[in-house]
Amino acid sequence: MKSGSHNLHLFEPISLEEMDSVKLQDRTDTKFVFHADQLNNILERISPDYRILELNGKRASPYETLYFDTPAMDLFHSHHRGKLNRYKVRFRKYVDSDLTFFEVKFKSNRGRTVKRRITSQAIHTEISGKEADFLREISPLDPNSLIPVVWVYYNRATLVGKHSHERLTIDFNIAYRFNGKDINYSELIIAESKQDRSARSPFIRHMKELHIRQGSISKYCLGIMGLYDFVKRNNFKPKIRKINKLIYGKSA
Repeated sequence: MKSGSHNLHLFEPISLEEMDSVKLQDRTDTKFVFHADQLNNILERISPDYRILELNGKRASPYETLYFDTPAMDLFHSHHRGKLNRYKVRFRKYVDSDLTFFEVKFKSNRGRTVKRRITSQAIHTEISGKEADFLREISPLDPNSLIPVVWVYYNRATLVGKHSHERLTIDFNIAYRFNGKDINYSELIIAESKQDRSARSPFIRHMKELHIRQGSISKYCLGIMGLYDFVKRNNFKPKIRKINKLIYGKSA
């Protein structure tokens, strides 16, 4: 992280075992996108209200994710159309803890996000065996129709509310890779509050005070638009303009 990484020390630590009580696999997500230069101030403001996940003395951990879609990018285009009852399918490796999961995210027509996952030995470039059985069991998707489409890399700091049933993730150093093409968004921060309906988020309150508007952006969709020319993107143009303005100070 180019800016703000030293302020992670302001938070009291929480262990992975302690954090298990706030899994929030069925939740409401609220995202914010902002420039890395703003992170210092935000971390300082919210530090009294959150604890930070610490693994082996580290307070930010690298993640590696491989997403799957159909050759026509049907899952991406469902997101582009704003269709609810949609899916994302991925392998994700939590590098510091050496854990890998096969994960399926479902966005319901009520706006709820449900994530289900099983452990896997490694990230695989095809969905077979127990992962294929799991996908068939919990979704209408055919694992044989899905192929790997993008690698996503980033670092994540995970915060847990002291007085709210909430997890807050802060992703930075976001990069994409596939078929020899690379894209980096080192100046971009994507923060996401994950909470049940009854929770009140100090983070969201501070973002409102700083006049940073809520804005949903999918890391997956951002990478697909950068790597593939044939996908539709008209409905995402306002978000692309916002990101360009954040990073480059321009709207196009």
